Amino acid sequence: MSQPSNKNLRQANKAKKDEFYTQLSDIEKELKYYKDQFKGKVVYCNADDPFESHFFKYFASNFNVLGLKKLIATSYAGSPIVGGQLALFEIEGLKTAKEKEPMKIVVNEVKDHNDDGAINMSDVEHLLKHDKNVATPLKGDEKFNGGDFRSEEAIKILKEADIVVTNPPFSLFREYVEQLTEHKKKFLIIGNINAITYKEVFPLLKNNRMWLGASIHSGDREFRVPDHYPLKAAGCRVDADGNKYIRVKGVRWYTNMDYKERHEDLILYKKYTAEEYPKYDNYDAINVDVTKDIPMDYAKSIGVPITFVDKYNPDQFNILGLCASAGYDKDIVGIKFNGDKDARPLIDGKIKYARIFIKNKKVTKSL
Repeated sequence: MSQPSNKNLRQANKAKKDEFYTQLSDIEKELKYYKDQFKGKVVYCNADDPFESHFFKYFASNFNVLGLKKLIATSYAGSPIVGGQLALFEIEGLKTAKEKEPMKIVVNEVKDHNDDGAINMSDVEHLLKHDKNVATPLKGDEKFNGGDFRSEEAIKILKEADIVVTNPPFSLFREYVEQLTEHKKKFLIIGNINAITYKEVFPLLKNNRMWLGASIHSGDREFRVPDHYPLKAAGCRVDADGNKYIRVKGVRWYTNMDYKERHEDLILYKKYTAEEYPKYDNYDAINVDVTKDIPMDYAKSIGVPITFVDKYNPDQFNILGLCASAGYDKDIVGIKFNGDKDARPLIDGKIKYARIFIKNKKVTKSL
């Protein structure tokens, strides 16, 4: 067997640092908006650990309720959690827990083995323990370790899937989104609010090919992390069982699955005045610092914070473009700035924070 390359070792190390396990309560709060869209579908939870992931637990325990056709979950090489869980489930035919082998779990049906009239995780655990066809090892390829979403075998699985639902590695979010869009998959994934400004992401938002989910619009969220993960930031904790948790700011759901709440109008109550809404030095648009302060009676271009996307209704607003304090290439911005190649948002010569430029489709002249 060939030795892993330095590149693969770096990838494994990066993956470990990206190993954030989403709380079941956060998954349940978001998934309730899409339940009817999963019937008869193949769901893929990749970039995840099926024995630790609450995504897998959610879909496996709700397999029949959602009417899924198939559930597939994969773990990557060197997953810091998978070893202990392998021992717990005692899956035959796999390598020892010490080797932490990446694997694929495929669920085609979940039966009521307890004969209690309900499907729950005990029925799923019974399936994992006794059906040798459920779990198979992943080998990886010359470029990527087993279970890496960029590997050939992972892409093959992706092509089979209808919907991808997971918490992908934050450090690889750009590549992950590019892959999903390239293969034209439906998805519901977790990322950081700042991903809105990525050149791989913003055009999808602008062209209504991706948007934010329904349940998270502010604050931070708590994630479980592996035992080896250092707890240095504020808000970290260890529970009574020794499990580690950290709080991550600016978390959002990203999706291309529609839901009716996305089409509810943002209620506007303020009127435009030149004094309250100054214009940019280098672009013909007024500045708005807080989304709720968008004037209801202004029909031209408006610059708003990137958190505007939390309230974005495509039936109410058009997204025109984007600019940031660090500047962007003009081809990414989507709008033309006056003599400013990198499109910085300037007012009285001072740089503002990142701004998304919009127009109101439903201008109202009076209350």
